[in-house]
Amino acid sequence: MRRTIYQALGLSIAMAAAGCASQPHSLELANQAAGATNIKSIEFSGSGRWYQFGQAPNPDLPWPPFELKNYTAGIDYDSASARVQITRSQIIEPGRNRPAPVEQKVDQYISGSTAWNVPTTGNAVPTAQPAAAEERAAEIWATPQGFLKAALAHQAKSEAVGDGTEVSFSLGDKYRYVGKLNKLNQLTGVKTWIDNPVLGDTLVETQYSDYRDFGGVQFPGHIVRNQGGFPVLDLRVASVKANPALNISIPQEAAKAPEVNVISTKLADGVFYLTGGTHHSVAIELKDHIVLVEAPLNEERSRALIAKLNTVVPNKPIKYLVNTHAHFDHSGGLRTFVDAGATIVTHQPNDSYYAKIWANPHSLKADLLEKSHKPARFESFSGKHVLSDGQRSIEIHSIAGNSHNDAFVLVYLPAEKILVEVDAYTPLAANAPAPASVNPYSVNLYQNIRKLGLDVERIAALHGPRVVTLADLRAAIGLTSANN
Repeated sequence: MRRTIYQALGLSIAMAAAGCASQPHSLELANQAAGATNIKSIEFSGSGRWYQFGQAPNPDLPWPPFELKNYTAGIDYDSASARVQITRSQIIEPGRNRPAPVEQKVDQYISGSTAWNVPTTGNAVPTAQPAAAEERAAEIWATPQGFLKAALAHQAKSEAVGDGTEVSFSLGDKYRYVGKLNKLNQLTGVKTWIDNPVLGDTLVETQYSDYRDFGGVQFPGHIVRNQGGFPVLDLRVASVKANPALNISIPQEAAKAPEVNVISTKLADGVFYLTGGTHHSVAIELKDHIVLVEAPLNEERSRALIAKLNTVVPNKPIKYLVNTHAHFDHSGGLRTFVDAGATIVTHQPNDSYYAKIWANPHSLKADLLEKSHKPARFESFSGKHVLSDGQRSIEIHSIAGNSHNDAFVLVYLPAEKILVEVDAYTPLAANAPAPASVNPYSVNLYQNIRKLGLDVERIAALHGPRVVTLADLRAAIGLTSANN
């Protein structure tokens, strides 16, 4: 049975009606102007720019831009569900040598608190995306009609601010929304906050302008969304449809979030390859402690890594956590290891960046570090850094000149001749066809290996299905002669 919006938001229709009667005149007029009461669902589409959140090539730079050929969002307010279809290709920033842009198609969904994606090529089996649920829900209730519906249903507070009206309300006990109405009773902006494992309580701010009549629907012609201080969407709206038929049901594959699984494979004595998901780690045992390379994704993954290491290498603490770079999918679990007492080894200036952003509150989802308030310890470096117990040495080297990230490292075990890296080279499955073009990140990695004089036999990449050899990297970049 389909729920009404008020049930979806945890309120009764009667309470919503009572709240509506108590709202200031401007909110009622804004609701009338937007036609929010009569709009049960909406679809809008356009083009512009999309930006990859959490993937800045430098902590001081914005999220990298993509050309947005198409963006189509279909939202069913009654069932709190949405589908967003995106066609995009990366824009190569001046001075960066990135892989040749390819067109990417994305098909994203949410219904209630369940989020999932459907692949647009190959076997289109839905994949659960639990980490995206907050953000996608926020996008529903930040739309003009969605905001006004939720404001009326939640007895929003309104007050005059400057030349307009500020409207604020909360969804449940965690999520706060603040909107601005102009003199024409148009919603010009919405602020809300969602959790992020790296940034904590993260501001998502959406700005609306250029309101026009789209087939009888008043809707903004220009939408700009910022997240974490930089744009994530700049959309020029081309079309809007009121009350399209949308039937978004939760597929079986998305109904249950995937389990966090850590699989340990021994690469050498005291060297363990920790896989079981999309992002891997490597643990290295020393005399009286463990060095772990990479804490990806989030606290759930980090806690699972700690639990696995307690069985693989019992009775030894994780003294050092080596962080390859600051992209959020590779730094989302760092705070858990700070709480566990580990020192974070990272390239400058990541240490100062982490110290700054980790001071942000994590009140929406209090992690272990938010509760313990333990101070972070860093060993930052540039060039080369060595960790050793007198018997085993672990070399950490800057990856110089790689456009993927400006503060980027690899890890090398000289005795075992094992290289640990991520994002510079991602091995393909055995017998997979070669890509159409050579990845410049991988070329740069090989150049760094040669320049540093590293005698690499095996590569434990932190993405990809398998451990490979240096010969595999050479083949991936089109080299056939060992002298190259």
